Amino acid sequence: MSSEAIVQDGALTVPGLMAAYWSPAELATNGLILLNLLGALLLGLMVGYERSYHGRAAGMRTYGLVCMASAGLTIIAGYPNFWYGGHGAAAALVDPTRVIQGVVTGIGFLGAGVIMRSGFTISGLTTAASIWASSVIGIMVGVGFYLAAMGLAFFSAMIMIYLNRAVGMLPSRQAVAVTLRFKPGVRPEEELLRKAALERGYEIAGGSLTIGSEKNAQEWRFVALALAGHSGAPLSSLATELSTLDGVDGFWLSHARN
Repeated sequence: MSSEAIVQDGALTVPGLMAAYWSPAELATNGLILLNLLGALLLGLMVGYERSYHGRAAGMRTYGLVCMASAGLTIIAGYPNFWYGGHGAAAALVDPTRVIQGVVTGIGFLGAGVIMRSGFTISGLTTAASIWASSVIGIMVGVGFYLAAMGLAFFSAMIMIYLNRAVGMLPSRQAVAVTLRFKPGVRPEEELLRKAALERGYEIAGGSLTIGSEKNAQEWRFVALALAGHSGAPLSSLATELSTLDGVDGFWLSHARN
């Protein structure tokens, strides 16, 4: 794109200015950004799968979105000469990096607001990550990396729509949040509890056991993680057994991650 097509009689023309955003140099830069986004996505998914396999709340979708969006913010900072279609005049009025910093900080607080925790179950992590990724998409559009922004939006949508189906085909371990309230005076033994969990295809996740007591009645909370290669007993079967167990006054079962 020649400077004459962009500037006529000393003024910027709209067609010329818009064409500058799709010049060969801009497209090549956007293509490089897309490759970096894809690489970051794959690495984030790898780390997220490891966390998901071990029963953690943040899984593949959360890690993939955050890793990819972080890479997007980092790489566009390395090509300031291609911001705004290659025109630096608009950036002279204000430092765009300070604007980006403010946006990312504000969106971080917004994302934290949608994360909810109930016992061992945490929900909203993927929604928070997608909100943050959406802010990065907006930033990319704002600085003129249109193709990269469309690629990030496409990758994010595919993660949200199809990744759960792909995860279903991968080896996984079911995690169940268990709360047991015992009758007053009953003193359960941890070793017997762990043995009972193993007999049903579960193990108590390390560091998850908490014990409380009120009015001489103990309450135990822990995460039961299915053994590798086992699906573990379904929640309905566990509930049936617990309802007939001597010494148990009440119980609550739920999936430990969401």
